[in-house]
Amino acid sequence: MTAHSSRLLAWCRPGFEGECAQELAAHDAAAGGGGFARAARGSGFVEYVSDNAAAIAGRWRHLVFARQLLRVIGHAQQMPVRDRLSVLLPIIEGDPRRWCDAWVEAPDSDAARELAPLCRGLNAALVAALKKQQRIDRGSRWRLHLGLTATDAAFVAAADVGETAPWPGGIPRLRFPRQAPSRSTLKLEEALLVLLDDDERERWLKPGMRGVDLGASPGGWTWQLVNRSLHVTAVDNGPMDAGLMASGLVDHLRADGFRYRPQKPVDWMVCDMVEQPSRVAARMAEWLAEGWCRYTVFNLKLPMKKRYDEVEACFAILREAVARPLDLRAKQLYHDREEITVFARLGTAGAR
Repeated sequence: MTAHSSRLLAWCRPGFEGECAQELAAHDAAAGGGGFARAARGSGFVEYVSDNAAAIAGRWRHLVFARQLLRVIGHAQQMPVRDRLSVLLPIIEGDPRRWCDAWVEAPDSDAARELAPLCRGLNAALVAALKKQQRIDRGSRWRLHLGLTATDAAFVAAADVGETAPWPGGIPRLRFPRQAPSRSTLKLEEALLVLLDDDERERWLKPGMRGVDLGASPGGWTWQLVNRSLHVTAVDNGPMDAGLMASGLVDHLRADGFRYRPQKPVDWMVCDMVEQPSRVAARMAEWLAEGWCRYTVFNLKLPMKKRYDEVEACFAILREAVARPLDLRAKQLYHDREEITVFARLGTAGAR
């Protein structure tokens, strides 16, 4: 077990370790370069080693493929099965910080899901040990993380609570609302939680606002807006959910989402159409450049190869077409699959 102040641990979607590593390398290059990644495909995490780790550590909101970004304190291997804390506590005690909380988590991979019961049991024992040592301080800005990658191996890491995801594993656990017409509704709910902060959601999603849902059928994303008392024009040649239409807040327009133009500007436009990402990016850029909406959330379905390059190309399309300062934020969410979700608005403050 050794200290690793120059190391970062990023949780990501299994199968996207390469894209996560590419993105970390790009941020490392911007800070001076020289780092490298360690990752195994399907593992659900990336370890990144760099002298610029401290500069990169606060960049979670700027990263698309990292669900969480932690500062590694140490790494334990060959932990005794009956007394893991005997190995972990000396690593933790070597760090002078006090912790607001402690989380034990594992990657979101098929293999690591079997570690969930161990995580729960170890979490309770760890918090109890830290309380006994008077190392828990609810006012601290730091949270302790143990990232189990096997029954006998774990990263010990720290998170600045103001610069990292506020959910274990970077995953907000959402329940499917029974009234919603499709599970895709969870993508938009997660996007609004992850890409906006509490104040932004309160100011930018007010009852009585107007929205457009391009490619709306059967209404999973429309439901999220209606649930917040927005009036929505649902644009799709397919049918809409009858219960949603009964709300009185939805106008269903049978039209092509790539051709529809609003008669007057709206507050929100959302879009989950299945199409080439560059075409979607160009369409979203048109809405922003023409001032047809103030805020937009949309998905980009990624190709099987060169996915990081495709994301960067789509962002370039948006910036060049809009030709004005653009607040652009994006994440590969837990409820996304081979896609990312993007929030955009005209403005200077943003995650990228």
